Amino acid sequence: MNPSLKTSWQAVRATFQQIWGYDDFRPPQGEIVRSLLAKKDALIIMPTGGGKSICFQLPALLQTGLTLVISPLVALMENQVQELVERQQKAALLHSELPSFQRYKTLQALERQQLRLLYLSPETLLSPPVWEKLCHPNLQINGLILDEAHCLVQWGDTFRPAYRRLGAVRTALLKSKPPGTKISIAAFTATADTAAQKTIETVLQLQQPEIFRLNPYRPNLHLTVRIAWTPRSRKQQLLKFIQNRPKQSGLIYVRARKDSENLAVWFTKMGYTTASYHAGLGAAERRDVEAKWLSGKIPFVVCTGAFGMGINKSDVRYVIHFHAPLLMSEYVQEIGRAGRDGKPAEALALISEPTGLLDPEDKQRQQFFDDQMRSQQRTAQQLVKKLPKQGEVNAVTREFRDAAITLALLHSNGQLKWVDPFHYTIDLGVKNQPMTQSQAAKHMQQYLHTKKCRWQFLLNAFGFDKEAANWRCGHCDNCRTHIPHLQLSQAVITERKM
Repeated sequence: MNPSLKTSWQAVRATFQQIWGYDDFRPPQGEIVRSLLAKKDALIIMPTGGGKSICFQLPALLQTGLTLVISPLVALMENQVQELVERQQKAALLHSELPSFQRYKTLQALERQQLRLLYLSPETLLSPPVWEKLCHPNLQINGLILDEAHCLVQWGDTFRPAYRRLGAVRTALLKSKPPGTKISIAAFTATADTAAQKTIETVLQLQQPEIFRLNPYRPNLHLTVRIAWTPRSRKQQLLKFIQNRPKQSGLIYVRARKDSENLAVWFTKMGYTTASYHAGLGAAERRDVEAKWLSGKIPFVVCTGAFGMGINKSDVRYVIHFHAPLLMSEYVQEIGRAGRDGKPAEALALISEPTGLLDPEDKQRQQFFDDQMRSQQRTAQQLVKKLPKQGEVNAVTREFRDAAITLALLHSNGQLKWVDPFHYTIDLGVKNQPMTQSQAAKHMQQYLHTKKCRWQFLLNAFGFDKEAANWRCGHCDNCRTHIPHLQLSQAVITERKM
């Protein structure tokens, strides 16, 4: 369907029903589809399980040409592309773990303009072989989709610095395309507070974006935070929780690969069927764990944050944070995987006692995180004295080991501009004061120790102050003890930034 021709809404709905089998959209899916078909920039914040992927897949399939989906994790790409291919749609993916013959086949399909959706990571997007093909004048590119856009904020200044270069992609691509070509950008995420929203808009250079925000409140999801006074108490509370929910599907989140493996071994010795899951596993191992959990052969998985994005399982009855996440965006993303079927679900976070004397683990993890952030900043300030003020990223990173992260941090500070995705200029005379990850981590600590309604705290944190005013959920641990319930409607707030 040519985008220059007016697509009737009846035709859009008919295609939606034909491919996915649904009778109609859930608000605000329809409004988002209209916006993307009109090639407007957009920022979409919808809870996990809210049907975000359909909002960009449908417009891409309705148009002639290619839509690029920039995605953070291989598992996420594979799951979405597999679903599309099973529905006989023209979608493919590129990532570093792909066999060479499959990579060649996908690049050929790209060159022959046989694809409507191409999933790839920021690093693959900016790799020379892929970038060269994307810049071909005859390749029609309709839009760039940044899926799980909160990863730009969480990872862009640290171990995924390529995210910080994405704002220069559109302009660079347009230089290779015929005059009058329009490429829109849309960012999708379940978790972005007001500071993160601003960062996403700024880094991606969104132009008058339409903003769709659905508040994260879930009436069926019951939030609880419990103090574990000792490491032994933490394990005992976890075991008791699992024992009281036999055969229920769940997820147990930890912060490190070693913790995932050790806790899975402990459960196995106790007679439970479970598995460890983290980014250090091979692709086949990860797929095997995912398949067994989805099929119910494994009732719960002990995992790091690498597990869950894009993996759809509606009957998850609980999410446990054996170790509390460092950032609120991670927390909301991970608890959102419970209760997608609308039935009651629980989110339990176990935390050390406040002094850290009996169980110092949480404080030690927080200290390690803060030290790591400070170390990166110190390294960047030292390295910037050696870096050329104008340069090419690949040449600089070959010469200086930490150059990529230094360039990302300088960009975050407002001291670097990307001329295009590969060339930069440094201006140390300018400096922003962006919200640091350490500051964001303090917000998470405030949530864990708050005495007020937990959902009210989260709504305030994510910019829904009006909805949260004088309201309590009535079903979090704090509300269950003494606060009456006042109802909150899950209002959709649609704004247009001018």
